[in-house]
Amino acid sequence: MNKNTKALAILTLLFFMWGFITSMNDILIPYMKEVFELSNFKSLLVQSAFFLAYFIGSLAYFIASLSLGDPINKLGYKKTITFGLILSSIGCLLFVPASMAEVYALFLLALFVLGLGLTVLQISCNPIVILLGKPETASGRLNLTQAFNSLGTTLAPVVGGFFIFKFFASDGVLTAENVKMPYLMLSGLFIVVALLFSMSKIPSFKDDDDTNHGFTILKFAQVRWGMFGIFCYVGAEVAVGSLMIGYLGHDNVLGLDHLEASKYLAYYYWGGAMIGRFLGGININDQPLKKKALFSLGIIFLITPLIVYLSGLSISEMWPYFIFIGINLALFLLIGKNARLMLGVFALVNISFLVITILEVPGMMVWPILSIGLFNSIMWSNVFSLSTQGLGKYTSQGSSLLIMAILGGAIIPPLQGLVADHFTLGYSFLIPMLCYFYLFLYSVRYNKIYTQID
Repeated sequence: MNKNTKALAILTLLFFMWGFITSMNDILIPYMKEVFELSNFKSLLVQSAFFLAYFIGSLAYFIASLSLGDPINKLGYKKTITFGLILSSIGCLLFVPASMAEVYALFLLALFVLGLGLTVLQISCNPIVILLGKPETASGRLNLTQAFNSLGTTLAPVVGGFFIFKFFASDGVLTAENVKMPYLMLSGLFIVVALLFSMSKIPSFKDDDDTNHGFTILKFAQVRWGMFGIFCYVGAEVAVGSLMIGYLGHDNVLGLDHLEASKYLAYYYWGGAMIGRFLGGININDQPLKKKALFSLGIIFLITPLIVYLSGLSISEMWPYFIFIGINLALFLLIGKNARLMLGVFALVNISFLVITILEVPGMMVWPILSIGLFNSIMWSNVFSLSTQGLGKYTSQGSSLLIMAILGGAIIPPLQGLVADHFTLGYSFLIPMLCYFYLFLYSVRYNKIYTQID
């Protein structure tokens, strides 16, 4: 195993951890809504507090890079990532006083601090993955690490739902105390990983260039467009996931309780993103088409039986999902390494799924919306790699701007919640549909906006 492969393995663990933490918010939303008797809008402030931290933290990083030079170039990626892990641990630890005080605002503060820690990890980890190999395979490496990120998002609703809604629920009653132990355990885990990471060997990629590059980064049109692309993608993905449990609980959909709906969210929405990212990582390489197809089918046959078993559904009940997996695989094999084209096609597929959801097409109110995860799979890595293409020494500064755009996760879900409160939950999915339409435009316009500055 060479040095870059070892480094990629360590980074993959970090992607898994912040995927797990991020998806836990989908459990906190219905939990907080019931405990504190909140509206859809107020309960979705969970996402606002968490993702607002990405904006504030990234903005602070960008301002620091303007006045002091790029912080990562000065500190190195290793020290920066260790700091991010410690800050994330502190955010989880703050759930203890918040649960003891039983104050909703304190939970939001804890989520904000946790989000700041993950911001540091996002700014530093994504560029490293890009730097650990050839530029043309950067989106493939990001897809593989994002696949393990999706493994975390897949497990979190199930594990978190069990602990919060069942294990720590006294006689089935939800109280603010239910989240204290789960987040205390996560805090300890972050500290352990920080210690392990600080002792590991990882390429520094430290740049001794102390030049203040000012606002040069904003001259790259792909970064400017990419910022709004990340804003729309994260906003849409988080919004759909955040309201999924409530949507599946409606009597005209499936009428599931929170715990059962969280399993659907985990196995099919987030699990679909995991399947898609593994397929994307395989199909971005230079292997012959036949070999890629065989590897891809192996991934599908390895993961989907587990999903079927854990969800408790029979294959006859979920046959539409297998059709969508087949479409997903066929598109990967046909499009190959063209990250721009794949982004545009997958955006169009998700738009069509949301149209079906909004129109409440009889017999198709479950699987299309759950299958959005399959086609969300490559969007983050494709937008990120397209947006940082050609940046060179400006890569980490560009990364901070792109991570800043995760603000979409703070704005889009409450906006959709507001529409759901005043109209219907079905109509509220117009909001993420507009987000996917922008991603389609970004893919169409990319060749015209791409800029490379010497």
